[in-house]
Amino acid sequence: MSAKSVMVLGTTSGAGKSWLTTALCRYYARQGLKVAPYKAQNMSNNARVVAGGEIGSAQYFQALAARAVPDVRMNPLLLKPEKDTQSQVVLMGQVNAGLSRMEWRGRSASVWPVVASALDELLDENDVVVMEGAGSPAEINLSASDIVNMRVAQHANAACLLVTDIDRGGAFAHLYGTWALLGEAERQLIRGFVLNKFRGDASLLAPGPQMLQDLTGVPTVATLPMWWQHGLPEEDGVFDDRSRATGAVTRTVAVIAYPRISNLDEFQPLKNVPGLHLKWVRSPAELAGLAPADWIILPGSKHTSDDLLWLRAQGLDQAIAAHAGRGGAVLGICGGLQMLGEALIDPHGIDGNGPGLGLLPVVTVFDESKTVRHRQAAFAKLGGPWSALSDVAVQGYEIHHGQTAPHAAMAAAGDIAHAVMPEGLAWQNPSGNVLGLYLHGLFEDPRVLQALFGAAVPTLDKVFEGLADYIDEHFEPGLLQSLIA
Repeated sequence: MSAKSVMVLGTTSGAGKSWLTTALCRYYARQGLKVAPYKAQNMSNNARVVAGGEIGSAQYFQALAARAVPDVRMNPLLLKPEKDTQSQVVLMGQVNAGLSRMEWRGRSASVWPVVASALDELLDENDVVVMEGAGSPAEINLSASDIVNMRVAQHANAACLLVTDIDRGGAFAHLYGTWALLGEAERQLIRGFVLNKFRGDASLLAPGPQMLQDLTGVPTVATLPMWWQHGLPEEDGVFDDRSRATGAVTRTVAVIAYPRISNLDEFQPLKNVPGLHLKWVRSPAELAGLAPADWIILPGSKHTSDDLLWLRAQGLDQAIAAHAGRGGAVLGICGGLQMLGEALIDPHGIDGNGPGLGLLPVVTVFDESKTVRHRQAAFAKLGGPWSALSDVAVQGYEIHHGQTAPHAAMAAAGDIAHAVMPEGLAWQNPSGNVLGLYLHGLFEDPRVLQALFGAAVPTLDKVFEGLADYIDEHFEPGLLQSLIA
């Protein structure tokens, strides 16, 4: 193993592991080092298409920050939750039905050789591998079957940073408790504590960091101020409304936040469009409070039929139909496209059968095989509020089981869905205000942003540079270099 390894661990989920890992990838890469990210196991419905299949979006962005080509070894095991107690298991980029049915602890034992081999290959090929843990490394009920935290850190002899979200409160207890529950050999790998999302006067932290170091021998190596506008897509969860573009609001976009929402990271660029307010909506009251929304977006879903049931239970189906009936713009992406149609047909037990919202005269049939690929395509002529996209070429990616086509009986009666991209990639209703497409990444394409808003937003590369500058400024001088010495 030729590479040095740095690992970012967290006291909880949401502590800041993913963005700090991304920042470290760019920090080391711009020193001329060959860098790769790695996360043994990620649980997320945000996924990206890479060489060999799909990986978690966080590792995809980390690879770009590292100036590396993303591949499946960077996230060899991806769990995509479909229900509270059920996930689709993606191993080395491909869905594995057998592992998806396996009990969790048995699954971990069987996949460890695969995830360890992927890590070993990255260590052999790079100067630095920046690794990310999952949840907390001190989940003592899970430590015997751990394949993502301290087992990985020990395998790579990684220099570890332990980060906590101080904005939640209890940060010193979280850090001390996590450290205390680790084994002695594991503690030796912890090189520094990081206080993330700090607001206020940093002098008020004293004497906490020194007392913590007296107890553990581990220094606090960075206090990172709260930063709402860093520009990196969230790994999981919806965006905070406090983070929005500048300027007077001239357009409001409501994204329906159903329980199995997927690929929500693709909406990050909308947050940076001047004058645009992006709002996540879970109820008709929230939608009505926007008075009214200019657009409603139905995003991707890891379980379309379940999310449709949820949407109806909230009464959002009627609210969306009323918006469309007034001529309001509606956009469905992937699972959202499927929801907009007349019906879901599932002959193989992939997702479930059920009626759609009836806003597009199309039908979706779920196929056993999963479409996972990059795509480039151009819109045909569009009408209504989407006319600005006419003839615009788009680059994106597909991840779906469903195949969508016009509803035959409705088409025979003259209610015809217009194919506005080749090979069933996108459909528009006859009135022109409802658009559905399978292509993810629409708003990540600068040509689309220019056509729809006449605006450019910061590039991802600029975001990565900002992250690296941020940690360079706020970490103790020389600390980040010492981790790879």
